[in-house]
Amino acid sequence: MDILLVADGRSPTTRRWLNSLLSSGYQVGLISSFPCQPLPGLAKMAVIPVAFSQFAGVVPAQTGPNVGQAFSLSGPVGLKNIVGRFRGVFLAGRYWLGPLSVQYYAGQARRIVEEWQPTLVHALRIPFEGMLASFVPPDIPLVVSIWGNDLTLHAGGSAWMGRLTVQCLHRAAGLMADARRDLRLAGLWGFDPAKPRLAVPGSGGIDLAEINAIHTDASLLEELALPAGSPLVINPRGFRPGSVRNDTFFQSIPRVLAQCPEAIFACPAMAGQAEAQRWVQRLDIAAAVRLLPVLPQRQLWMLFKQAAACVSPSAHDGTPNTLLESMACGCFPIAGDIESLREWITPGVNGLLVDPADPASLAAATLQAITSPSLRQRAAEINAGIIASRADASQIRTQITAFYRSFGLPN
Repeated sequence: MDILLVADGRSPTTRRWLNSLLSSGYQVGLISSFPCQPLPGLAKMAVIPVAFSQFAGVVPAQTGPNVGQAFSLSGPVGLKNIVGRFRGVFLAGRYWLGPLSVQYYAGQARRIVEEWQPTLVHALRIPFEGMLASFVPPDIPLVVSIWGNDLTLHAGGSAWMGRLTVQCLHRAAGLMADARRDLRLAGLWGFDPAKPRLAVPGSGGIDLAEINAIHTDASLLEELALPAGSPLVINPRGFRPGSVRNDTFFQSIPRVLAQCPEAIFACPAMAGQAEAQRWVQRLDIAAAVRLLPVLPQRQLWMLFKQAAACVSPSAHDGTPNTLLESMACGCFPIAGDIESLREWITPGVNGLLVDPADPASLAAATLQAITSPSLRQRAAEINAGIIASRADASQIRTQITAFYRSFGLPN
């Protein structure tokens, strides 16, 4: 086996990364940190439900560009409902109990690696996959990818989280990140900057040919109850507690509607979310908000191409895949004013950055995007060039292959 991924097998990012590796001719195995359906193309697969992931609930399973279905994980339904209702409490608890589960499963991970004998182990984020992978045999190189909130949020969640983050970065032979900021921060957490490092989009890049082949379809707007001709604003991030300030997003909506009452706000991955429903009811904005299910990738891209703006008030982030996808689709990006996003967006030039805790600032930026077609057009032209030069999947794949070769993998 060439590469063993330690990752969330449910994640679209994992699936895109796997497809990229398979297209490069690698033999790939997977230790999934969450129960999931078998993924096509894998040489071997195992599940280690670290950090109590067996209670995660219902998640999307996308097996193709036009397929969006849901499957239930094993476990008591009542317990899943409790986890969903008290999500913040359970997330805080994971910061203390999750590291203990990592040590509980460390022996199982080590035995799998010794049996499968991969040339390289690659953990696609630090908590809790990289933490688990840090226990694998020391003679096998470990590459770790950093997600946008691994170091700025999760590493400081508890003393145990900090210790295992340091252990993971000490153990890593190489490091990937989707933001140069995180390569810098990793040094402060114990990663040796003399070791190989690479900054590339976490999804393995954007398939521009596939995106450019997508054409808008008015029937999709009708299917999702989105009125044609109304200014459309998309928040594609779903709920990411501690990272994306959806409280700011919802509180900005009445301010936008006061000056642009015809605006419509589409919220994929928020259908059935009690928190979203409470905000909509509390603010009396149901007529302007569509809480949508998880959308197949192609449908999301189609909405990006028809929207005036893509909104993501991130307080902790790296380079979100949805940011790059929206830029590639010509959708105007509005995001939190944090260091990693300033690597991609110059405010007032190819997007806008706002205080993620300030609904008035977000509303003003949204209104500026809606009412300034010339700004959106200039930004779309600039962003097309940025994506082509810095995020095109074919170029990223070449960089990743060269990086892997430094650890003994074949061309």
